[in-house]
Amino acid sequence: MEALGAERGRIRAVLGPTISRAAYEVGPEFQARFLDEAEGSGAFFSPSQKPEHFMFDLPAFILARLAAAGVGAAESLGLCTYADEARFFSYRRTTHRKEPDYGRLMSAIVIEGA
Repeated sequence: MEALGAERGRIRAVLGPTISRAAYEVGPEFQARFLDEAEGSGAFFSPSQKPEHFMFDLPAFILARLAAAGVGAAESLGLCTYADEARFFSYRRTTHRKEPDYGRLMSAIVIEGA
């Protein structure tokens, strides 16, 4: 975007539907990889009820990365693909239920004129 003339501080980002912390349980290898590669990422993990597993706050992690990258404004719509089955497909939900297919979601990036 910057190569096309965008100024990082003027970029606005909106995080659409994604899995929420309450639905995103991960194993110790997932957490270890983040702790090794992304400084401060421990704040995005909380203990799970399952021993040696964690709940990962993907939306908060993405927002923090956008802020660290200097994006001017970023927010999340707070929509969970796992919990809101009436509106969103979820690979994780489908896998937990052993269903045959999970559907697809689509994302978009919009560049508005000045």
